[in-house]
Amino acid sequence: MDDVAIIGIAQHPFGRFGDKPALDMGLESIREALKDAGIEWKDVQYAAGGTRDGGRADQLCGKLGPNGVPFNNLYNGCATGGSSLGAACMAIKSGMADIALAVGFDKHPRGMFLTTVQDYGLKQWYQDIGFLATVQFFAMKAQRYMYDYDITEDSLIRVAEKNYYNGTLNPKAWRRDGLDYDAIANSTILSNPLRQFMLCSPGEGAAAVILCKASIAKRYTTKPIYIKGIALRTRQFGSLEVFTPAKPLDDAVTPVVLASQAAYKMAGIGPDEIEVAQLQDTEAAHEIMHMAETGLCKDGEQTKMIRDGETKITGRLPVNTDGGLIANGEPIGASALRQVYEICLQMRGEAGAHQMPIQPKTGLTQVYGAPGISNVVILSK
Repeated sequence: MDDVAIIGIAQHPFGRFGDKPALDMGLESIREALKDAGIEWKDVQYAAGGTRDGGRADQLCGKLGPNGVPFNNLYNGCATGGSSLGAACMAIKSGMADIALAVGFDKHPRGMFLTTVQDYGLKQWYQDIGFLATVQFFAMKAQRYMYDYDITEDSLIRVAEKNYYNGTLNPKAWRRDGLDYDAIANSTILSNPLRQFMLCSPGEGAAAVILCKASIAKRYTTKPIYIKGIALRTRQFGSLEVFTPAKPLDDAVTPVVLASQAAYKMAGIGPDEIEVAQLQDTEAAHEIMHMAETGLCKDGEQTKMIRDGETKITGRLPVNTDGGLIANGEPIGASALRQVYEICLQMRGEAGAHQMPIQPKTGLTQVYGAPGISNVVILSK
């Protein structure tokens, strides 16, 4: 099957934009990505897109000009954008299309994401004890991990501080004022050990990516980025994941581990070859856990890596160079594609103030969402 190349990228800024519809944000990102690729909408032979609260993604076809292109609407929680990218990749690999589009956008109400026990096949007790509020579930999961691997609150604070700082360098980020160590450490505890400024916020934004067969990529760009591995996995029995109603004594590997292993196998490389990573930081503890789950370190090694600055933009293995979810917020449909956009900028050397000192040749993106779904993408120059 053909390899897949990224030839066009775009991101609408993340944040809050008044009455501006999410569909318009998606439309702007598509048009910018098409321009970046040097093509027109009529050249796209397949498209996939997703959103939670922004309307129907396929409505973009009417705004762009209805032309009969197959368009799949997808939703997989925080892995929605990765699922759209995966569908576009498979359309190319299968021979269905030479050029494809993946787009994601969203516009969430203020406050935490709201859902019901019925949405996930759960009983009322799960809500009554508070676990339907993901902040409380993630706090419980973080406590367990921190206890098992001797991770302290200091590491959580340093992760959040790093991501807020990276956001000050990123013109498309929502949180651009930065927060120092003391401000984070003294912020309100929402659910121990998670403090207010350790968490991301639901927001608004969009991102789009144009893909093509690798064999024709040089027709459109001098800087193609290749998707070497991509995988989506769900939870196994025994893995403690969001909206899991029970946990047996024996642990199972997480969907992040499964997706990472599959992506590495597809790419034919190992974690030691990754030079930059964009990891799901719904809250600071998850960035720490995902570092190990993606194979970028061993459980417990994060404390020293973070303290020594290895995950900073100037470090050995930069993580969330654009500020991650903590600085950007999370419009669910666009989140994973924002990560891909950032890695492509880094590889092109176009990240501006948040550019790594050396342009990376390989990068990894990872998202994680309800009810225990993970998508991992491995990119290469």
